[in-house]
Amino acid sequence: MTMARKTRVIEGLALGEIPLDELMAAQQPAILKGVVRDWPLVRAGLDSPASAIAYLKSFYRGTPVIGFAGRPEIKGRFFYNEDVTGMNFDAGRVLLDEVLDRIAAQRDDEEAPSFYVGSTDLDTYLPGLRDENYLPLDDAAFGGNPPIVSIWIGNRTTASAHYDMSNNMACCMVGRRRFSLFPPEQVHNLYPGPLEPTPGGQVVSMVDFGAPDLDRYPRFLEALEAGQVAELEPGDLLFYPALWWHQVEALDGFNAMINYWWNTSPAFMDSPQNTLLHALLSLRDRPEPEKRAWRALFDYYVFGPADRAGAHLPEAARGNLAPLDETRARRLRASLLNRLNR
Repeated sequence: MTMARKTRVIEGLALGEIPLDELMAAQQPAILKGVVRDWPLVRAGLDSPASAIAYLKSFYRGTPVIGFAGRPEIKGRFFYNEDVTGMNFDAGRVLLDEVLDRIAAQRDDEEAPSFYVGSTDLDTYLPGLRDENYLPLDDAAFGGNPPIVSIWIGNRTTASAHYDMSNNMACCMVGRRRFSLFPPEQVHNLYPGPLEPTPGGQVVSMVDFGAPDLDRYPRFLEALEAGQVAELEPGDLLFYPALWWHQVEALDGFNAMINYWWNTSPAFMDSPQNTLLHALLSLRDRPEPEKRAWRALFDYYVFGPADRAGAHLPEAARGNLAPLDETRARRLRASLLNRLNR
């Protein structure tokens, strides 16, 4: 099944013209067509997959990376086994140059085993590559926080639909990619899997997009109506906001992508994922009347305007209701840990 709606495409931009403020304000995915097409890795891949592999190898210094390998039967979809008691692939530390050689040797075989090296820090494992394939945005453009820059390498693979807590710019370097994108409110139509373990660190949709079981997952049709698809060619950049669900398909025998992750919130803030886990412990199984009451309290203290709950209090009396800074965050974290450890 496919989605009829295509992601917005912006054409004609130069590398130094990325409208990041506008993209963040719109909070919608967008393809910046060909904006990184002049990067050396893109040019090497357009010459040939072998040229791209040789280019990547020239930066590798032998530090092992985490690699995934799956049998041909999984058809590139790194997922759970049939009874969801484990994974359908093997993971372990591998040498990147050996993975690249294995991909190259079977690149033209559509029935080849699946090989995948995901979310690998660019500067740690391929030092110098970022200097030659550079996105001209300073930390201020990312809200003052330096982005995490990673590379993703593999053959024909599928990363099942999941969400990340960061904004993302995904630069398609070698091979074509397809992103299936869904806004955060579609979570209940995507049938999330276990919180742990997960195939790659994030909760994934249990729906096989290539052959959805609509008897088991009927609301997936509603997700399709709300979703959109982004078809990327080498040199394209895809922006999408934090918490958007996305499935990523690498469509060719060798693929590489570089992505930029960033958050605009201060680093001293805790992860909302921790809040979610604590809410499962403290709220989920309470009686419905209590849950409705707590929803009202959360709307007042958390989901409404940040200054509302303390606005009517003298400044000296606001305590944890005052604007959060590093010192208050440290005190609040200490108080919370003390309560959790009682």
